[in-house]
Amino acid sequence: MKITSTSCICPVLVCLCFVQRCYGTTHHGSIRGTRNQTKHIEGETEVHHRPKRGWVWNQFFVLEEHMGPDPQYVGKLHSNSDKGDGSVKYILTGEGAGTIFIIDDTTGDIHSTKSLDREQKTHYVLHAQAIDRRTNKPLEPESEFIIKVQDINDNAPKFTDGPYIVTVPEMSDMGTSVLQVTATDADDPTYGNSARVVYSILQGQPYFSVDPKTEHYQLYVPESAQVGSAVGKIKANDADTGSNADMTYSIINGDGVGIFSISTDKETREGILSLKKPLNYEKKKSYTLNIEGANTHLDFRFSHLGPFKDATMLKIIVGDVDEPPLFSMPSYVMEVYENAKIGTVVGTVLAQDPDSANSLVRYFIDYNAEDDRFFNIDANTGTIKTTKVLDREETPWYNITVAASENDNPSLLSHVTVGIRVLDVNDNPPELAREYDIVVCENSKPGQVIHTISATDKDDFANGPRFNFFLDEHLSINPNFTLKDNEDNTASILTRRRRFSRTIQDVYYLPIMISDGGIPSLSSSSTLTIRVCACERDGRVRTCHAEAFLSSAGLSTGALIAILLCVVILLAIVVLFITLRRSKKEPLIISEEDVRENVVTYDDEGGGEEDTEAFDITALRNPSAAEELKYRRDIRPEVKLTPRHQTLSTLESIDVQEFIKQRLAEADLDPSVPPYDSLQTYAYEGQRSEAGSISSLDSATTQSDQDYQYLGDWGPEFKTLAELYGEIESERTT
Repeated sequence: MKITSTSCICPVLVCLCFVQRCYGTTHHGSIRGTRNQTKHIEGETEVHHRPKRGWVWNQFFVLEEHMGPDPQYVGKLHSNSDKGDGSVKYILTGEGAGTIFIIDDTTGDIHSTKSLDREQKTHYVLHAQAIDRRTNKPLEPESEFIIKVQDINDNAPKFTDGPYIVTVPEMSDMGTSVLQVTATDADDPTYGNSARVVYSILQGQPYFSVDPKTEHYQLYVPESAQVGSAVGKIKANDADTGSNADMTYSIINGDGVGIFSISTDKETREGILSLKKPLNYEKKKSYTLNIEGANTHLDFRFSHLGPFKDATMLKIIVGDVDEPPLFSMPSYVMEVYENAKIGTVVGTVLAQDPDSANSLVRYFIDYNAEDDRFFNIDANTGTIKTTKVLDREETPWYNITVAASENDNPSLLSHVTVGIRVLDVNDNPPELAREYDIVVCENSKPGQVIHTISATDKDDFANGPRFNFFLDEHLSINPNFTLKDNEDNTASILTRRRRFSRTIQDVYYLPIMISDGGIPSLSSSSTLTIRVCACERDGRVRTCHAEAFLSSAGLSTGALIAILLCVVILLAIVVLFITLRRSKKEPLIISEEDVRENVVTYDDEGGGEEDTEAFDITALRNPSAAEELKYRRDIRPEVKLTPRHQTLSTLESIDVQEFIKQRLAEADLDPSVPPYDSLQTYAYEGQRSEAGSISSLDSATTQSDQDYQYLGDWGPEFKTLAELYGEIESERTT
């Protein structure tokens, strides 16, 4: 590679400015949005995002300083869901929507209605949405895109400093550097040559000249550029070809050495300028880099023609971008006690506008539609408060997302995660860990451990263990069982006595108390049910009557007693009713006019009218039926009385009253009678009344004026009786 004094490596700058988010690089022509990923420039990895349904952008540029009579066509929004029937409605929001940019809601065409100035605003961030015209439901998720203002050469270069005053020593050699001047151009350095500055001397020739090689290049980089992304390219021309034209680029000095880096693309022989650290327009608005390009293959035969390298100055202009508010912390963690009153302050978040405008910031909580809203935030101060009473045992931790936006541009949002830990208070008493089936063997010994119990607490560890187990001091000492606290959050059930019997009592109850270690301490009571079972010698249970249960889990003792009492009362009523039914008797005489002889009423039908032996009253008048003394079988008599023998005539003439008196006296004097009362029943009717006896006994020997003719009127059933009394009456008459 041969270099003369008039032809050296001439750097030519080609700058590409990238402002990328999730929408990818924008350029002219039709671009169809991918469904799952966004491709970045070479060297960058794929970034996956939420799938979107086929948005199509046709154009993203608008020419500045447009002076035409009609609105300038910008681009077209189109969704794959649009079938061309007008059912899809396109909506445009964001910077300049409705004022600078308008959209045809049917076709999706976007037009610019005003003349724009790229030097005032380089791009606009807008949001597109497609909805169903009939239902107003979204057909596509809202998508963000950028309309860039395309530059025209409408700005003259300006010297950053001046006027310049320098001194030159006399007798200086020709070619001595006197001064380096710098001029900038406000036009877009990434588009065309509008921002390229060419220097020339208007006055001072032929004593002074300006070297066009020392002109500097300018690169515009927005402060929103991502770290690690390529922000520009630079290329040096070499008249050689092949490997002799290979070169490498490096940054030799400048105030942007720590902010930018440069690498060499061996295929295109370009220098790729990348961002090493984030930019901030409000802190530093420009950087200067001295970039050197040098040949990699040197031929020492031509070393005297060197050096085979060249340098140029690159000035980087940091572009101001309207950024969303910036939170003071990347995330927040706050705490609040459970059961706190509604409106309790949880904490405060802080966000500020990083731009020089320092716009006011408003806050809100980004809730999903199905989320319960336990907190709210003051829109002006960022103070978070409770809207409901919190329960740590139900939800110990809440994660909410707080968003902040500028009052001047609500579309620019920033989000931060706020974790809220619910602190515990001792509001839950301890309880048994489970329902215990406690069994005591009939052959148990005193002091024997028959079961071990434990407890749980819904509160946090600080308000739960250690647990204390004890018996209620207000109750009398249980003679059968006791409780021993093992001091390891468990307790043992021990027997107090020897031997238990299922036949005597098969279930025992043991009330216990449990307290926790919280401040203040809480306690609860439970009742254990202990079953008595028959066991083998090795302690294995052979048989039981009932299963153990906690009285709190089933019926209470009072309820069981009430149920048993009701059952006993019902049984007593049934027994009484049956007894009354059996003891109830019909009267012997149905009516006063019924004077039939030997009429006895039974529950059975008997033998009919001809059955005259149903009851023989002569047995009452015949003491011979009881002539032999009947001794009691439950005692052994010491004296036997001689049976009394009376003649038949004596028995026939004895009076019934006298007979009864005689028997009563014999019973009083009988030494074989037990010392307790004895009831003997005799069928004595008592003394005669003044009206006389109504009995028909001895009626055959007495005269009667009774008329029995009416018996014939009683019907066929009394025919025999009427004939009988009719014969008797006729005999009396004769």
